[in-house]
Amino acid sequence: ITMNIGTATSEENPTHSYLGSRGIWITYVLILLITHFMLLTIPFFSVAVAWTLTNVVHCVITYFMLHVTKGTPWGTPEQGKARTQTQWEQIDFGQQFTPTKKFLTVVPVAIFFLASFYTKYDTTHFCINLIALGFSVIPKLPQLHGVRIFNINKW
Repeated sequence: ITMNIGTATSEENPTHSYLGSRGIWITYVLILLITHFMLLTIPFFSVAVAWTLTNVVHCVITYFMLHVTKGTPWGTPEQGKARTQTQWEQIDFGQQFTPTKKFLTVVPVAIFFLASFYTKYDTTHFCINLIALGFSVIPKLPQLHGVRIFNINKW
């Protein structure tokens, strides 16, 4: 048993479970909706541009937060074990197809479908949204768990 002094959790590495904790999914969706509504308030953005920007901003932020950031954001004693793993690899102790990982995979796909619908399947917007979706979903595949393509983000 490890005692963590000065932390709010008794877990050795809270990264394993904080995204599955109570209320985080609703907060995630609310932040996403608020971002979209803020983009809609910009006068010279059309609905199509607002949806495309919502998708792209969401995919870029989640890519960097989940697939680039390594280690634990909290000062935990397990930093040595987790320092080489991305946030995505640490969620639910690395198990695949857990409810949290399914949720974090379905949300970008749902935003992509909404963006495609509200852009009336415009070719330019569709290509931009599809590329953003690829950056968000492809790194989540189980085949890429722990893989560093071209040794990017290896250390």
